[in-house]
Amino acid sequence: MAGLSAATALLIAAGLAALGPDSAVASSHREAPLVAADPAIDNTDLYAFASPDRPGYLTIVANWIPFEEPNGGPNFYPFATDAAYNLYVDNDGDALPDATFRFTFHNVDKRGNNTFLYNNGPVTSLDDENLLFRQTYTLESSFNGAPFKTRIADAPVAPSRTGPASMPDYAKLRQQATLTLPGGWKTFAGQADDPFFLDLRVFDLLYGGNLSEVGQDTLSGYNVNSIALQVPFKDVALGGDVGRNPVIGVWTTTDRAKVRMTGDTSALRGQGDRVQVSRLGNPLVNEVVVPAALKDAFNALSPDKDASVQKVVDRVTDPEVPHLIEGIYGVPAPPTPRNDLAEIFLTGLTTKANGPIKVDLNSQLMNRDVRANRFRPSEMLRLNLSTPVTTNPKRLGVLDGDLQGFPNGRRLTDDVVDIELQALEGAAQTGKLVDALAAGDKVNANDNAFERSFPYLALPNVGAVNGGAVNGGGTGAGGAVPGDGHPGESASPTAMAAAGQTGPGESPVPTMAAASGAAGAAALLVGGAWWWRRRRSRPAAVATAGPAGAASGDPGHVHPHGPDPDSTLPF
Repeated sequence: MAGLSAATALLIAAGLAALGPDSAVASSHREAPLVAADPAIDNTDLYAFASPDRPGYLTIVANWIPFEEPNGGPNFYPFATDAAYNLYVDNDGDALPDATFRFTFHNVDKRGNNTFLYNNGPVTSLDDENLLFRQTYTLESSFNGAPFKTRIADAPVAPSRTGPASMPDYAKLRQQATLTLPGGWKTFAGQADDPFFLDLRVFDLLYGGNLSEVGQDTLSGYNVNSIALQVPFKDVALGGDVGRNPVIGVWTTTDRAKVRMTGDTSALRGQGDRVQVSRLGNPLVNEVVVPAALKDAFNALSPDKDASVQKVVDRVTDPEVPHLIEGIYGVPAPPTPRNDLAEIFLTGLTTKANGPIKVDLNSQLMNRDVRANRFRPSEMLRLNLSTPVTTNPKRLGVLDGDLQGFPNGRRLTDDVVDIELQALEGAAQTGKLVDALAAGDKVNANDNAFERSFPYLALPNVGAVNGGAVNGGGTGAGGAVPGDGHPGESASPTAMAAAGQTGPGESPVPTMAAASGAAGAAALLVGGAWWWRRRRSRPAAVATAGPAGAASGDPGHVHPHGPDPDSTLPF
C-alpha cells in the first residue's frame, strides 16, 4: 500500500503534541459529552454541494439542535442569542478560513407576563401579530481576513412549527424566510426536517451483534434548526477563478463568549472574545472515529491544528470500527496504516499526495495557485466545484462511481453511514464494496422528500414522534408529502402513491392512517378552544383562518408515506 507523500507525512508528524488542558467542547448529534448538555450550539450535520438547479452556485446547509421533537413547547427551539454560528471555506489548503459567513440571532419576545404561548392564534405570515415569539438574524461575511461586512440585518427566521392549527400554511412561512441578497446570494434560517437518515442502533454493539437491529430511521419525525447559504462559485474559489482553482474545504463552528452568564447577550453584542464550542466537517468523524476522551478537545481545535494531534491522526490511520466489526462479525480489518482514510478525511483525494486512492478529485493541492509548502492536512468537507452535477445521483456516491457524491462534498441524499462503513472496511482501497456489509443499516433514504429549490430541505415535521401524528404533510413517522402545492416541491408517482395522493390520470389511493378516537377528540377540543378564544377577541381572524386544517396548503390530513426508492432527485 502506497503511503502519504513525504511532504504530507512530514506535515502530519510536525509538532506532535497531546491535547491541552484548555480545550473546550464540540458536537454532532450529541456525540461529544459536554455539548450534549448545550443543544443550541450542537452542530448536527453539514452539507456542501453544487446547486443542482442553479449552475455556478455553491449551497451550504448546516444544522443545529438534534432530536427536536415537534411538540416540544412551549419554548420550542430557538437559536442561541449569545452564540455565533459560522460557515467557513478554505480554498488554498492551509486549513485557515478564506471565507467566513457569520450568523448571529436576536429574540423578539412579546409574551411577557401575559401568556406562556408561542403564538396566540393562527400564524399566516412571519410578521403576524399572533406570532408572539420570533427571531431575527444578522449575516456578516469576511474574505481573506478582511473586516466583516454586514450582508443583511434583522432578517426573519422561520419559526418552530407548532402545528397545523397554529401554522396552517407553513410552506408560506418557509418561503418568506428564504431571502435573495445582492450578489445573487440566497439565505435561509429556521426549522426543517432533519435530513440525516440512519439507524442509530449501530451503538448497540454495531446493530445488535447480528445485524438484526437495522432498517429503522432513528431520526424519522425529528426536526433541526438549519442555516442555508447559496453563493456564486467565484466568491469562494481561490482568486475568484473556479476554472484554475475548483477545490474548496468547508466546515462549520459555533462560538460562545468566553465568559457567559445565562440570558446575558451583552458580550456578544459588543463582539467580545469568543471561544469555539462546536465544530463539524465530515460526517460521523467525531461520533465513530474520535474516542470519547478526545471528543470535546478535538472539536475545540481549528483545522490547522488537526495534523499536530497525533492521537487523532492515529484514530484515522488505525480506526476502531474495523476492529469491532472483525471481532463481532469476523470480517477481517484492512491492514494499517490506513492512508486511504487519511486521504478521505485529511488531505482530499489527489494523485499529488501519492496515496493509495489513485484519483484527482477534491484536494486543494489540485488548485493551480496553491503553494504546496503551505498545504496542511486537516479535517474538513472537501468539494470540487467543477464536478458535473449528477443527473441520477447514487446514494453511495464516489464508491459507486458517482463522483459528485460524498466524500466529494455531501448532498442531502448521500447515504453517508453506508459510505463510511464501506470506506472503513477498505472499499476505497480495493475499489469493491464489502459484500458482507452491502446492506448497511438498511436505511437508504430520508423519510421526507427534499425540495427541488433552495433551501432544498423538507418542511419541519409536526405531531408526536412516538404517536404517528401529522407531520410536514405526511405522517408522524417523518414522511412529508412532496408536491402538496408548496413552492419548490415535487414528487415521483411512487412517492405520491405512497402518500395517498394522485398524479395525472391516476385514481386516488386510499389512505390507511386515521386519527384515533382520543386523538380526534383532542383535536376537536383544541380546535374548539382556539375558535372560541378567537371568536371572542378577533372574529375577523377566525373567519379568515377557519377551523384548523381548513386553510390552503393544509397539512392537517394524515397520509402514509415512506422513502421512495425509485425517486431520482437532482442533488
